[in-house]
Amino acid sequence: QVQLVESGGGLVQAGDSLRLSCAASGRTFSNYAMGWFRQAPGKERAFVAAIRPSGGSTFYADSAKGRFTISRDNAKNTVFLQMNSLKPEDTAVYYCAATSDYYSGSSYYRTGAYDYWGRGTQVTVSS
Repeated sequence: QVQLVESGGGLVQAGDSLRLSCAASGRTFSNYAMGWFRQAPGKERAFVAAIRPSGGSTFYADSAKGRFTISRDNAKNTVFLQMNSLKPEDTAVYYCAATSDYYSGSSYYRTGAYDYWGRGTQVTVSS
């Protein structure tokens, strides 16, 4: 089992930045690829970004490219999502997820690719 706990969400204004963190415990963190997803009210959970176990490769949704950066610190069992130039449409609950499977890049976009999920952290961006 892998336990994931997100933090760092909050209420910000458009144009502001936030840094989300996801702390993992239970298994060897460096064996897992990590992903960030988000779910807005009334919408399906959507891929935001993913990072391979070593941190050597990252993947982004089009909506996140150029504004969000995913990174990880395997020594601290933590994955981060730096979000800049936030927009009201970024408002959602943000979830981190973990998978021990190796996929081609596009497969990390699927919620079904992940075995473990956190409970989420709310991000609200006001206009």
